Amino acid sequence: MRILLPTGTATVPTVRAAAEGYDADVVVTGEIASFLTPSQLLALVKKGSYGMVLVSGMCTASFEAVERETGVPVFRGPRHAADLSLVLPLLPGVTLSRTVPADDFLAARKAEEASRRLSTLEADADPEILIRGVKIGGGSRIKVLAEIMDAHREPALRARVEDFFARGADIVDLGFGFDATPADVERCFREIQDLEGPISVDTQDPALIGAALFRADLVLSLHDGNIPAVGTRVAESGAAAVVVPGTAGLSANLAAARSSGISCLIADPLLQPVGSGLLESLAAVRGAGELGYPLFFGAGNVVELLDADSPGANAVLAGLAKEAGAAVIFTSEHSDKTHGSVGEMRCATGMMALLGDRPYPKDLGISLLILKEKRRRREPPLSYSRQEPASPMPREIEYDPCGNFRIGIEGDEIVAVHNGTAIRGKRWQDVMHTLITEGRVSRLDHAAYLGMELYRAGLAIRFGRSFEQDGEF
Repeated sequence: MRILLPTGTATVPTVRAAAEGYDADVVVTGEIASFLTPSQLLALVKKGSYGMVLVSGMCTASFEAVERETGVPVFRGPRHAADLSLVLPLLPGVTLSRTVPADDFLAARKAEEASRRLSTLEADADPEILIRGVKIGGGSRIKVLAEIMDAHREPALRARVEDFFARGADIVDLGFGFDATPADVERCFREIQDLEGPISVDTQDPALIGAALFRADLVLSLHDGNIPAVGTRVAESGAAAVVVPGTAGLSANLAAARSSGISCLIADPLLQPVGSGLLESLAAVRGAGELGYPLFFGAGNVVELLDADSPGANAVLAGLAKEAGAAVIFTSEHSDKTHGSVGEMRCATGMMALLGDRPYPKDLGISLLILKEKRRRREPPLSYSRQEPASPMPREIEYDPCGNFRIGIEGDEIVAVHNGTAIRGKRWQDVMHTLITEGRVSRLDHAAYLGMELYRAGLAIRFGRSFEQDGEF
């Protein structure tokens, strides 16, 4: 099948290199490939005998009329010519999109396939235990337990719990400090009593554990200091329990918990932070796997006490949990630097489930590449005949007669306040378009400045960062 590859003068060397060895015609249609028009393409298709046309993914024109008249399908190639070498080997086995650039289309398709595989793997898994219908262990995906610390002080507890479930938590854990009372615990669990997902109570105080048992599906944490006081009540409630070493040791405490009648137990050898025994505690985690209980992996204890970006740390810890055979992984968003960890850990556990017999968790269809890219594109050099240095911006600002703006973010929206009116939007370009069409900006330099600040505000929302107008990002 012969493929027509229209391109521009700037990218023709890259396209020809990618097309080498394929039955393809590389045709230059102008300086820039994305400016291709339907009439140009129609004339090209009529000149040859083609089974497919691959236009630049940056093209905005519709080529439906060309398809109707010639019968030759016109698909969107990648947005960047450098990615064409990744697309051509897939043809004609893969049907591309007529509207979505090939790189975006293929990435979305791979992500959908990964999601289907995860659903199938989870459906086929034979769990060791069930917690409110959620499979634990037995080849199922490592379950994400997300903690809300000091739940009794959380002003919007129900919304926070719902948000954690929506972002990928399998179990939401309500933690209670030493200042909490049984009445506090009962109030919190009453507030979320009707939610469907599994909820755990995180405290070692027998009185606080007891106050949660009317709704708690899981108890963190039991040991020799509280099993005699509350073990039987946990068993009678039907809740599962995470058991920690305490002073008697993990094996002895698991035996005591089982003797008290608790049937669903999870072993937690206690993972230590970096610098405080992480390596030694990892060895303990590996050894605890021989006890015959599902394993708990406290990744949040490591990430919260590490001044490093959380996505990579969560990915590595999920990998260690996978190698250790862990069934539940603990994460939290207690500090600003760990905001987003619930979604990151859900993605990471999905990656580990898709790993299967592969030697490495890469090219799975999902990833935690957020700020960095998998491969840098080698675009053709810019073409120009002359150059001149940029002039320094004048120190004195000439203000726009239409007035100034105050730009900020509220939730997931960008807000531009002008003369008492707030223009809100989720995308910076929508806000900018509104400012221009409503005549709220009249100077080009002011428009350029607003575009820069609105774009930075959008990045702040995307990456969960704070935003300050005119400040450093």
